[in-house]
Amino acid sequence: MKNFLIGFLLAIVLIIVGACVFLFATPTGKDIYNQWIYSLEKVDEKTYETQKEVEGVCRAMIASYTQDKMIYEQYKDSEVAEERSWANNAKIRANNTAATYNNYILENSFVWQDNVPSDIATELEYIE
Repeated sequence: MKNFLIGFLLAIVLIIVGACVFLFATPTGKDIYNQWIYSLEKVDEKTYETQKEVEGVCRAMIASYTQDKMIYEQYKDSEVAEERSWANNAKIRANNTAATYNNYILENSFVWQDNVPSDIATELEYIE
């Protein structure tokens, strides 16, 4: 039984050494290894590009929302009818942006895996 166990362990070690020699010392093995590493790098790049794109869209929508909200706050109580109209239009744009943003966040929440950047809001509030 002892000889069988030693033989078995020796066979496993030889298989591992043989696989390592094949992967790192032969052109075919090196090619297989490089293709595997390349595919992993492509997945990482794609994931990072997706994250950058989603964050960029979110930041642009936040900027648009903030600008429209500021216009609304500035002109909502104006005595001039035209300025109140500006405020109303800004409110409509801000609420449309908030709706689009909140939906976009829900659809792309997988990108951050519970690690949302501090400058990305999880939700934009509607202006009442």
